[in-house]
Amino acid sequence: MRVYGLGPVCSGLADADIGGKVGDESFAPVPATAAWLHQGARSGFEVVYFGTRDDRRRIEGWTTAIEDGTTWAVEYVIETDAAWATRSARIRGRSIEGTCSTRLEADAAGHWLINDEPAPHLDGCLDVDLEASAMINALPVRRMALEVAAAAAAPAAYVRAAGLAVERLEQTYLRAPDQDTCQRYDYAAPVFDFRCRLVYDQSGLVLDYPGIAVRAG
Repeated sequence: MRVYGLGPVCSGLADADIGGKVGDESFAPVPATAAWLHQGARSGFEVVYFGTRDDRRRIEGWTTAIEDGTTWAVEYVIETDAAWATRSARIRGRSIEGTCSTRLEADAAGHWLINDEPAPHLDGCLDVDLEASAMINALPVRRMALEVAAAAAAPAAYVRAAGLAVERLEQTYLRAPDQDTCQRYDYAAPVFDFRCRLVYDQSGLVLDYPGIAVRAG
């Protein structure tokens, strides 16, 4: 299903077409598609396609899930610049309460619009974060390109799965020593009293998100 009328997207892309930039050369190019099995907090599945549109990276994804007995589905289209900073996100959700949608735009300098209205509570954020997505943690990791033992704050525009409310989410990443070919990061989101170690593949996509999801393809 295609939405939002964003125009054509390049198809049949090889990995090299959507690869890294100066600063994230520690990662291999992202694949054309990836998938995650959501488990723990919810049961569901997420499928994502990566591509390019003009001078931007484009990510299209779909997640369907059941959480605490409630079903929901979220569809998203995210565009980032070459440095992996979010420039736009268009999200549509469906639940028993009906259909909703929201549109975010960012200038890569930390200023945001939500449905064309200024959102000063998001000042300083460079990434969108979707409650519905396991892919989403690739964005700050690829953007920051941390060295081992380095840590950084990565506040994000956080979009809830049910209702698509947009909040500010304070979070931090600390790069732990690599394990074989995998990069590992100690992630923390204090507002949720949540900490875990995220394991990433060579392309900077999450393999294991404890309590949330595992890579399925």
